[in-house]
Amino acid sequence: METHMKEIKSGDLNKLLAQLAQGIAGQFGSQCEVAIHDLRRETEGTIVAIENGHVTGRKVGDGASEIVLEALKEPDRVEDQLGYQMRTREGRVLKSSSIYVRDEAGELAALLGINYDITDLLHATGTLSQFIAASAEDRRGGETKMIFSDVDDLLDRLIEKSAAHVGKPVAMMTKEDKVRAIHYLDEKGAFLIKKAGDRVSKYYDISKYTLYNYLDAAVPE
Repeated sequence: METHMKEIKSGDLNKLLAQLAQGIAGQFGSQCEVAIHDLRRETEGTIVAIENGHVTGRKVGDGASEIVLEALKEPDRVEDQLGYQMRTREGRVLKSSSIYVRDEAGELAALLGINYDITDLLHATGTLSQFIAASAEDRRGGETKMIFSDVDDLLDRLIEKSAAHVGKPVAMMTKEDKVRAIHYLDEKGAFLIKKAGDRVSKYYDISKYTLYNYLDAAVPE
């Protein structure tokens, strides 16, 4: 994609692009440099307008960048480049876009360059990634814990998980299966919940006496 400006004189074109540069920089803030290169000046003093030049340390009157040199070398083949990365001499990382403007004759006239300093954002992203990263157990497929406002809901969830731990419907469970399920609930602290014994007994269709026997029984291998 290239931009063509029809019936705009050289000075007017630079003025228009300078206005666009000011608007873009105003929108995205002090980390966004916008530079206008007049490509009809070849390599000397190509920057005719710049906003937030501190990002790269450049100013009006400075010369061509590497991107500009490539454009001047093959002006008929250049295409807009959007969202690529560059680095400053100080090592700061920029997300950049280069938009070429041709005059009414189709000749390469100007370059609008946008350089957004994303160095601090990259550091912040790394910090956030470390902060929200799952533990080693979670990455291995460990159970995701849930938060409930009601302990009855918590008990229901633990009972469901105890059945899933065995891997069978209650109606198909053997005594050994139910012993494993009951011990799973005990390990999770389910019986600390008031009247948990009644509800677990009902779910597994056993008496409370049987429940206590299962708790005392060894867990099947």
